[in-house]
Amino acid sequence: MSFIKEFKEFAMRGNVIDMAVGVVIGGAFGKIVSSLVSDVIMPVVGVLTGGVNFTDFKITLKEAVDQAPAVTINYGNFIQTAVDFLIIAFCIFCAIKALNSLKRKEEPAPEAPASVPADIELLTQIRDLLKK
Repeated sequence: MSFIKEFKEFAMRGNVIDMAVGVVIGGAFGKIVSSLVSDVIMPVVGVLTGGVNFTDFKITLKEAVDQAPAVTINYGNFIQTAVDFLIIAFCIFCAIKALNSLKRKEEPAPEAPASVPADIELLTQIRDLLKK
């Protein structure tokens, strides 16, 4: 099999295409949720915390000297990113949970046992009589 033909078979598998679609939709969904976090939720959190902006939190290790910028640990950015992640993870969890609830079907009722054929029934009776 030629390399091109083998690659074409690999690329056209259903699961590879499904994964690609999932990545594209996931990226778009991530942007929507990021906008929700930064434009809707964080302003409310800012108001509740008295106008505190997490991204402003930092520890200065070395002050700026001449043209060299200050050396800082920006732990506020980390807090903001962690909050973004938690909200995005929660939104994705809710979306997957909603999709799974739509997929669930009622489990079929257990079937009644099939009737035993006459010859098996007769053999069972003979066996039971022989046991006595």
